[in-house]
Amino acid sequence: MIWKESYKFITSQILEVMNNINNESINKAKEIILESQKIFVYGAGRSGIIGKAFAMRLVQLGLVAYFIGETITPIVTDHDSVIIISNTGNTKSSVLVAEISKNVGAKIIAITSNPNSEISKISNLQILLGPISHNSLAPLGTVFEDATLIFLDSFVAELMESLKQTEEDLRKRHAIWV
Repeated sequence: MIWKESYKFITSQILEVMNNINNESINKAKEIILESQKIFVYGAGRSGIIGKAFAMRLVQLGLVAYFIGETITPIVTDHDSVIIISNTGNTKSSVLVAEISKNVGAKIIAITSNPNSEISKISNLQILLGPISHNSLAPLGTVFEDATLIFLDSFVAELMESLKQTEEDLRKRHAIWV
């Protein structure tokens, strides 16, 4: 069955991507985030859905986080960080968010599979999730998007340790437990 072949391909690609992430970039990302007054997350399309999930976890960690484009999102300042998720790193809206964020002096973290992308050039830090293999078993940005979700969920555990937060602490900030 094709779905079995597909999940085997997707998970093998994700493992390869995850094993190639630079640990120093993780430490630098953690430093930038923990020094920020507010953390903003942005991504277009499916990258945006993953970004919203990450922003939610940041709030559950007790941090002040927003997803750019929501009606209640405040302005970005030079005391903030902006995390931009883009497979190609050249999505016009992502590049625009990076340019505006840079102009106000915010720290920019690019999560992309393209080390030569526009957002990579603009950002203070690049977290490279690649190289990515494409085929019909994982159409369009599937491997990047799935790898990004797994990476960011794993990164939450890193932040939890630094902030000395437990799962119970996060649960207390989880909407369904209020």
